[in-house]
Amino acid sequence: MSALTAEQAGRQVEEVLDRLAATQDAEACKAAEELVRVLMEFYGAALGRAVELLGRPGAQPPGTALERLLGDDLVASLLNLHGLHPDDLPTRIARALDSVPHSVEHAGFDPSTGVLRLRVTASTGCGCPSTQESVRQAAADALACFAPEVTGVDMESAAASREPALLQIGSGPPPGPGRRSSATAS
Repeated sequence: MSALTAEQAGRQVEEVLDRLAATQDAEACKAAEELVRVLMEFYGAALGRAVELLGRPGAQPPGTALERLLGDDLVASLLNLHGLHPDDLPTRIARALDSVPHSVEHAGFDPSTGVLRLRVTASTGCGCPSTQESVRQAAADALACFAPEVTGVDMESAAASREPALLQIGSGPPPGPGRRSSATAS
C-alpha cells in the first residue's frame, strides 16, 4: 500500500464528509467535523513539536535528533499511535517512569490485563492515600504517551514500598508518679 499524498487524503476526507452530509444527520455531521478538527490539531501540534526539536540547533535539548523526538511526549504518542515508535515496551515504560516527578520503580507488568505495578522508592511526603494517588496519576499520564499498552497502574502499599512509618517525637514521657518534670528537677 502506497502512502497517500496530502491531496488524496484531503479528497477522501471530503468524500466521507459529503456522504455523511447526504444522510442529513446534522449531529453526525457536526461530530465528524469535530473529529477531523481534533485530529488535525493533534497531528499539527506533534509535527510542529518535531520541527521545533529538529530545527533550532542552539535551542535543542541534548541527545541525537531521534532521542529528542522519542523523549517528547507529544511526538512519542503520535509514533505510538501508528506503531512507529522504535523502542520496545520495557524501554518506553522506563522512559515514562523517568519523566514522573516522583521516585518510582517498575514492580511488574501483566500484558494480559495491561496493568503495571509500581513501587514508590523514596518518601512522597506523608504517605497518605491522596499522595499515593497523585503518584499513580502522574505515572498513568506519562505512560499514556510513552506506553499506551499500559492500561492501568497499581501502586504497591506504603509498607511494600519500604516507606518508613511516621515517627512522632516528643519532649519525653509525661511526668507521672515518682517522676519530676524537667522544669522542677533543679
